[in-house]
Amino acid sequence: MTSAARPASPVSGGQPVHDGPVVGRTAGPVGPARSAAAETKPSFKTTEFFVFLAGVVAIIITALTVDGDASTGGDPFNAEQAIRYITFLAIGYMISRGLAKAGARQRSADER
Repeated sequence: MTSAARPASPVSGGQPVHDGPVVGRTAGPVGPARSAAAETKPSFKTTEFFVFLAGVVAIIITALTVDGDASTGGDPFNAEQAIRYITFLAIGYMISRGLAKAGARQRSADER
């Protein structure tokens, strides 16, 4: 009487011996294989980072160059408004990065 697969029998080293293919085992490390493509890029490599920097530079240049006329006596786009708009851009950038990371299917072992 022959069977298709014999049960594993221990060898002198304590390791089981199998005659046929082992289903469900891999030769790699324990756990699912991770794909680098599923991870998000570092923040300095993304398009939104460069758009954020361009927006900040544009706001600073605009705040420095736009002056009020002599009849009103004030600056229509002053430093306080510039800081406010830069803060709005920073909040938008942080939200966009959070959404990008939340959309990633897998997390890497190292925390960023």
